Amino acid sequence: MAMFDNPFDGSRRLRSGCACGKHDSQAAHDAAARVSRMDDEARYREITTSAVMRALFPDDVQRRGFLKAVGASTAAAAISTFFPIATATEVFAQTGKPEKTDLKIGFIPITCATPIIMAHPLGFYSKQGLNVEVVKTAGWAVIRDKTINKEYDAAHMLAAMPLAISLGLGSNPIPFAVAAIENINGQAITLAVKHKDKTDPKSWKGMKFAIPFDYSMHNYLLRYYLAEHGIDPDTDVQLRSVPPPEMVANLRADNIDGFLAPDNIAQRAVYDGVGFIHSLSKQMWDGHPCCAFAASKEFISEAPNTYAALLRAIVDATGYASKAENRKSIAEAIAPAAYINAPVTVLEQALVGTYADGLGNIKNDPVRLDFDPFPWESFAVWMLTQMKRWGQIKGDVDYAKVAQQVFLATDAAKVMKEMGLTPPATSTKTFSVMGKAFDPAKPEEYVGSFAIRRS
Repeated sequence: MAMFDNPFDGSRRLRSGCACGKHDSQAAHDAAARVSRMDDEARYREITTSAVMRALFPDDVQRRGFLKAVGASTAAAAISTFFPIATATEVFAQTGKPEKTDLKIGFIPITCATPIIMAHPLGFYSKQGLNVEVVKTAGWAVIRDKTINKEYDAAHMLAAMPLAISLGLGSNPIPFAVAAIENINGQAITLAVKHKDKTDPKSWKGMKFAIPFDYSMHNYLLRYYLAEHGIDPDTDVQLRSVPPPEMVANLRADNIDGFLAPDNIAQRAVYDGVGFIHSLSKQMWDGHPCCAFAASKEFISEAPNTYAALLRAIVDATGYASKAENRKSIAEAIAPAAYINAPVTVLEQALVGTYADGLGNIKNDPVRLDFDPFPWESFAVWMLTQMKRWGQIKGDVDYAKVAQQVFLATDAAKVMKEMGLTPPATSTKTFSVMGKAFDPAKPEEYVGSFAIRRS
């Protein structure tokens, strides 16, 4: 209840939170209760079955057609006849005793960190016997430094950060790993309302844009987008590193003209009436990675059971977050001040995908933001090509070797096989960015193909 609400109005709550007093909202309480009621075996069986269905029917239209033709019950029974769901579930549930149970995980308050954040209020960490403190952190450099200094056991990081840390870019070289991708898509180019007439990027010369960090998909995607429209990101515009929670205030104060940032930040600019969404990042590259669950190789090797339990909790939470029917309750769970500190309406628009664009339109895109944890090595190779393109990497780089060392796709595939699942046939794949094909086997050719570049 707000301070000045009428205390005698029966429709108002005298205090926020749920009936049990342990959650910040009744919706968060209900979501945690659903997770609690679903025992480990049921949840792991659900994850296993979901993975099998995705492997059998990578095309969603075919999957829906199959389910419509035979029904969900018959489909489940049919799959069980030729795939050992029970055995795979049992293997998935097995884990050694964690060497350490009290952990700290740093995060930036953005929707990209949804699985890491929601795993706390919804009980996914405690289900694995872990007592995890998720620590809201001011900026990416602080996340990096606290993780390197072992103040955090693991962290929410931009997917490019473990590559930069491992290569010694911006810090001493320390072996780091991306164990899982936290989110795909989920970013947007947002402009100040005064620029509603400047929808053509060619008109953006002289403008000031914010990005979260130099070693980020935001930096590389915005640079790519600008360059494809003939704008040199180093000479024609100004790019500034600004922590995501501070971007809307900077837009309001006219310190910047726009930004490329996580969807909840873009949506907050619309909600506050200071910006409009120019375009979603998925329009550049549908399925691009953004943030990651990362840890040092030292932590992984010294506490393998703890790391496995932690990763299991995050994979479990990621599976829960990937389902559309859970998104509204997740928005309630991660909205409080200890987590993202944002209006539930803003988070729902980002997570559910029905949103106002600030231009008077209501749009609907259920996969505006999505969750897929597999750390493709080709994602790492693409990021390395952009580091090379813009002069962050000097000299030669062994793209494949670095990608394999930092993005643990091989380990992920091994775990999947041990579970009886079918992992991707390779750890790399081709894709297109703004219509231009990328072949991870030819990174230098790719770098050299750009007219605007530093290297």
